[in-house]
Amino acid sequence: MHHDEHHLFMAEMSGVKPIHSDRVHSAKTPHHPSDAQLARREAAMKEQGGELDALSMEAVEMLRPGDPVGFKRDGVQEGVYKKLRLGKYELQACLDLHQHTLREARMALLQFVRDCLERDIRSVLVLHGKGERSQPQALLKSYVSAWLPQIPEVMAIHSADRRHGGSGALYVLLRKSERKKAENRERHLRRQA
Repeated sequence: MHHDEHHLFMAEMSGVKPIHSDRVHSAKTPHHPSDAQLARREAAMKEQGGELDALSMEAVEMLRPGDPVGFKRDGVQEGVYKKLRLGKYELQACLDLHQHTLREARMALLQFVRDCLERDIRSVLVLHGKGERSQPQALLKSYVSAWLPQIPEVMAIHSADRRHGGSGALYVLLRKSERKKAENRERHLRRQA
């Protein structure tokens, strides 16, 4: 990222509040849990139920560092998807997966989506990096781009605008919670009354 781009990025991100979770480790102190710890965490997550446990660690289609990524579920209006693509939604949370192994990234992503759903957060940014120096290239990018559409609560994703990290980041639109849907219905009915 060029110096100016970095300043633009930091300015854009100034209002974004990261979701703090003990499962999301900062890039400064990479922490590598043992396989046993990861297995225990995964078992605990499975016990909590939900569909978020199906992310495959198997091989995915590999992307290139600069490849754009896009996905939209049936039912997502074109106008909503366009607004997401253009970075017009306020980013309510950000997950930085730099320095994560694939297993750590998978756990962090699942936990992040859970945290967002619990807080009625719908529009988020996931930073996976372009992976120009990884072997193979774009390793994390390829997996994150394949995992997100597997999560039922993810309605749409798209590569970010340059000011938010470009092809090294993804805008993610999450499903509206049942509580928010009910609130919107009530507001709509009150307007009609």
